[in-house]
Amino acid sequence: MELRHDPVSGRVVIVAPERDARPLTSPALDSPEPAPASCPFCPGNEADTPPEVYRTGAGPPNTPGWRIRVVPNLYPIVGGPEAGHRAGGAHEVIVLSPDHARSFAQLSDEHATEVLIVARDRARAHLDAGLQYVQHPHGQLLALEFVPPAVLAARDRLDTAGTDTVAAQLLELEGGAFSVIDGDAAVWCPPASGRPYAMRIAHREVEARFDGSNDDVIAAMARALRVGLARLAAVVGDAPYNVVVHSATRGDHSEHAHWYIDVQPRLGVRAGFELGTGVDVNAVAP
Repeated sequence: MELRHDPVSGRVVIVAPERDARPLTSPALDSPEPAPASCPFCPGNEADTPPEVYRTGAGPPNTPGWRIRVVPNLYPIVGGPEAGHRAGGAHEVIVLSPDHARSFAQLSDEHATEVLIVARDRARAHLDAGLQYVQHPHGQLLALEFVPPAVLAARDRLDTAGTDTVAAQLLELEGGAFSVIDGDAAVWCPPASGRPYAMRIAHREVEARFDGSNDDVIAAMARALRVGLARLAAVVGDAPYNVVVHSATRGDHSEHAHWYIDVQPRLGVRAGFELGTGVDVNAVAP
């Protein structure tokens, strides 16, 4: 049992493998089911979503033939005609593949790269339109009129540290027990991971913003993410997870900013201690 601090996220974590023996530590994982005929994200059901705003692949808009499809979220968190003060913006769904059962880990390197390029280009489009911040959680993209507090806090941590904490952690851990994949884009398990099997991915070439990255960096990150998720699936099966891209804002000119990706498997249940203190408890040593 050990208390750890993650300099990148600011998270304080208690790593307590003994907790893994308690009942209901992890939710039951269901086996993948075949696609229901009513799935709005499957080819042939394009009329069941709002009109698409972007696609790759053949065919006219809102018809089959696409490889990746972007549509407005039918139940947006921000934006839309009813948006109040500072709640404007955009909320889009990125459909990663026409294959209902194919996860990101099962995509080809080319298709995985195309997914991240589409996300980058959509982020760039919204930032060019004057929105302040873009978030990328698991197949959705949100563009906000304000910079979230967590992003401002991350900027403050960089200013206080006076160094690129992402690059420093990569160099400290590469080739060791926490390393998952070495290469131009590296994957590792942060020692103070807040969730079991959490991973962090970053490119050695330091770029502050996801929306400003070139295609070569995006391709390397996409391959690392795909392989990392495939290794995760080999260990825990078809578990739910979130992939979040952390990027500096356009107004952040810190020389220490470095965009990266966090993979957060949703295997544990946050109990009262975590909710009450903000201190995560990880029952699986990273």
